[in-house]
Amino acid sequence: MMDVYRVERLPQESTREYVYRFLKINIMNLKLLPGSALSEKEIAVLLNVSRTPVREAFIQLSQEYLLDIMPQKGTYVSLIEVENVEEARFLRETLEKAVIALACTDFPREKLFELQSYVTLQELCLQEKNYVKFYELDESLHSAIFAGCRKGRVWSVIQQMNTHYNRVRLLNVTSGHDLILLLQQHQDLVRAIREKDVVLGSRTIELHLNKVKIDIKELMSDYSHYFKPTVKM
Repeated sequence: MMDVYRVERLPQESTREYVYRFLKINIMNLKLLPGSALSEKEIAVLLNVSRTPVREAFIQLSQEYLLDIMPQKGTYVSLIEVENVEEARFLRETLEKAVIALACTDFPREKLFELQSYVTLQELCLQEKNYVKFYELDESLHSAIFAGCRKGRVWSVIQQMNTHYNRVRLLNVTSGHDLILLLQQHQDLVRAIREKDVVLGSRTIELHLNKVKIDIKELMSDYSHYFKPTVKM
């Protein structure tokens, strides 16, 4: 039996949508590890569905660079590509710095309370060593900043490119790397928004998002089998 997260099917969700969501959640949360093989038949049996929606979900995930479908060989969870991580970081830094500047100028009070709640819950996660929840709250905090600036659709666009980047972040967080530093940066972001300090907000988000450049070097050393080998020119 596969050691995966159980995902409840949503009301009115099609079978293909359900299979896709199940697979993506488990890939992004590293329950289905980079490089691991997937079987249409095994997934179909596990979820009690036919193989057709599984095949359709495989194709959709391959278009998002999360699965490698290799004819006559099989289907594999894609290895993490450093180039994809860097492109996503560049996009996110470029857009999020602009959004943080907006947030530090004008931000709804109720959303500010929401941000502080996420940070407080992250403090509890550190005490409980619940690193997966810490990561989920990290995502919620950044999403709420975009929503508070009426840029929720921009966040959705970023998420479409963030698949390899987010797997690196989750791998780093679940390894317990620098979580106190990440929490401090989140506290500084919330303070910058609350005090309308654009300089602090810009400096903090730049440090926060560029941290992945340092993290990925350590992770490639510790988890080299999760990464696609880089081609030296």
